[in-house]
Order: sequence, then structure tokens, then C-alpha cells
Amino acid sequence: MVHSNFVQLPVTVKDRSGRPVDGLLPTDFSVMENGTKQKLTFFSSDPFALSVAIVLDLGMPDAAVQKVNQTFPALVGAFAPYDEIGLYTYSSTVSEVSDFTGATQKLAALLNQMKTVRGHDNGVPVLNGPLAPNGPIVNGVPVGSPTEPVYTPPKEAHVLNDAILQAAIDLSKRERRRRKIIFIISDGREYGSKASYNDVKRVLLSNEIQVKAVAVESGALPVYRKIEQLHLPHQGYSDILPKYTSATGGGLPYSELSVNTIEEAYSDAMSEARNQYTLGYTPARPKTPTAATYRSIEVLVDRPGLKIYAKDGYYPVPAAR
Repeated sequence: MVHSNFVQLPVTVKDRSGRPVDGLLPTDFSVMENGTKQKLTFFSSDPFALSVAIVLDLGMPDAAVQKVNQTFPALVGAFAPYDEIGLYTYSSTVSEVSDFTGATQKLAALLNQMKTVRGHDNGVPVLNGPLAPNGPIVNGVPVGSPTEPVYTPPKEAHVLNDAILQAAIDLSKRERRRRKIIFIISDGREYGSKASYNDVKRVLLSNEIQVKAVAVESGALPVYRKIEQLHLPHQGYSDILPKYTSATGGGLPYSELSVNTIEEAYSDAMSEARNQYTLGYTPARPKTPTAATYRSIEVLVDRPGLKIYAKDGYYPVPAAR
């Protein structure tokens, strides 16, 4: 028979100022699954060892990539000796730079090598003149051409969904006693992935993987984010990071512009992931159980004015026969 397994639920609680709230007890929490209150059988506020897939966006403008390169020592310093870390990069394709290892020295060496990697120029495309793709133009018409062509700069792929999916599949194989985190450093653009957001979200929620993110460069500008939420056909998305972090309980992306604030975000994000409250329960078996049925979760705290961050739900996995 197929039925739901034990549900482990990391929860972050913050006050109105955004500071973590410590000292809560099991009796302060209520968990609703599909509208039904659940009986908690596990509670802990102890720190967890982390399995973290770092996903670096190398398709950003070069100035943004070089700014992030300066923060690498702080990124290494955000991890504890007992954490294990994998490293991925993406732009038009996804690359696994390093599989999961507990050695921060190896991570530091890899990141140091990556400081030579350049981002995209992303300047204004050259549409006219001798350097244009169509060559010299006389009286508005390219030399040797009877008509004036219309040049459209190619749209480059920016496969954020595919990068998250590969990291999630690899994280799903790590042991369950560790908290599984995908930590994205990106401007949040998505275009050209083979995987859809909904497909990737299903993998994340089926494997208890949380997404946390630092949005840099244009992704950190509030006005820009509002404009980019208006999706244009064939132009991709720039508002997808908050969807991933919200659905998986990772909280809002850290929106940072300076080197110092990016470095602070690394420390805050990993400390928050490590020190969440962890709730657990085994839901009653539904009358017609199926692993394909999404189950919604709502976490409530019996104190006014607090903000609770937890995953929106999960997909049950088949029990072993």
C-alpha cells in the first residue's frame, strides 16, 4: 500500500523587525495538513548539519559576477566543518563543479579558481556601423545588400530551473538526517530551461529540499522586480526566485547590492537554515492514499505579530513494499 511517510518540517519564526524568535515550545505551534490539525510527535530547536548545493549564476553581467567573486571568502566562512557542500554553476547550461564534500578547504580552492571566470558583457548591442553583424552600411543599406534587414539580438538562455533541478536530484540522494538546502546566488532571470517551475517544485517538495537565495544586481532592485513580474512572451521570467523560496520555506530572497551586504546575507542565510525549529508528525492515512496527491501545510504560532516561514506543502512518497 502507498501512504505518507513521516513529515519533517523546518520552520523559521521572526518578529516584526525580522529578527529570529527563540525559545518557542511545541505547545506554541499548530500544524494543519489539508485543513486538519496534526499531532506533533517530534520537536527540536537544535542546530542541524547541512547538505548545501551552492548554485552560482555566471550569466549575469560581468560587473555582477566580479562583485560576487569578491565575496567568496565570506561564502566559505558561512559553513561549519560538519556541513557538506556541492557547487554548481549555470548560464545557458548547467555545470557541476564539485560533488558534495565536507572540506571547506576544497570549496575555498574551487571558488578561488573561479575568480578568473568572466560574466557577460551585456552592453548595448551594436546594430550599426562597421562592427555591426551586417557589416558597413551606406545610406541605411548594408553594402552588397538590396534591402535593409532588421537585426534582433539573440536571446541567451538562462537556465535557472534546470540548475535547481540538477542540484535537487543530487541532494535527494544525501542522507535525511541532514537539512537539505539549495543556495542560489543570482539575479533571478530564467529563460530557456527544459524543466518547468512546477516540475522542479515537485522534486523539491518530494525530497524535503529548501531553497534559499541571494538576489544580486538587477534582481535586488525593488522597482525592477515589480516591472519584471510582467512576463512577456519569449522573454523569460525574473520573479521566480521568490516563488521557489516561498514554496519550500526558505523565506524571502536576500536582496543585496553591495559586497558587504552580500557577505552578511551568506552568514544570515546559513545560520537561519541551521537553526530552524524542526517539527515532525505522521499524518493519518487518507481513505484513498496516493503519492500523486499534493498536501497543503499551514503552520500557526500562538503568539501575535510573528512571521512564520515553512513550506507550503509536500508530495507523499511511496512506502517501501
